[in-house]
Amino acid sequence: MEPGTLPHPFDVDAFLARPLVARVATNDSSGAPAVRPVWFLWEEGAMWWITGDHSILSRHLARDPRTAVVVDTCDLERQEFLQVIMKGEARTVPFDPALARRKLRRYLGDDETSWHPDFRYFADDALLVRFDPERVIVKDLSRSTA
Repeated sequence: MEPGTLPHPFDVDAFLARPLVARVATNDSSGAPAVRPVWFLWEEGAMWWITGDHSILSRHLARDPRTAVVVDTCDLERQEFLQVIMKGEARTVPFDPALARRKLRRYLGDDETSWHPDFRYFADDALLVRFDPERVIVKDLSRSTA
């Protein structure tokens, strides 16, 4: 943690290790925000997700790498309302099948033979996006159930 910063109200790395959905905001060709949900992998301070040349997201990032990401929970039963809001830059990088499989295992389980074929085989144009947050806001808006 950098000097002068407050501790986070919960373990961000453990939270981002959960199989949650991130909402990724990029800028379209007119500069307007565009938001997409993605499955992601959080490793060593970077967020990764799969895309391809076919994706509008890839075109947005090629024009403007500025990106915002939100990962949150809204568990009414447990009254858990956690948020991680990040801003930074994202870029497409060459595809790494091992990294992609690590990401998919979080959502689909370790037995790749049970995965739908759409997830077992990667498209020829598959790419990865690496998002490096420059600013991270962490909030715990949970309510006590006691």
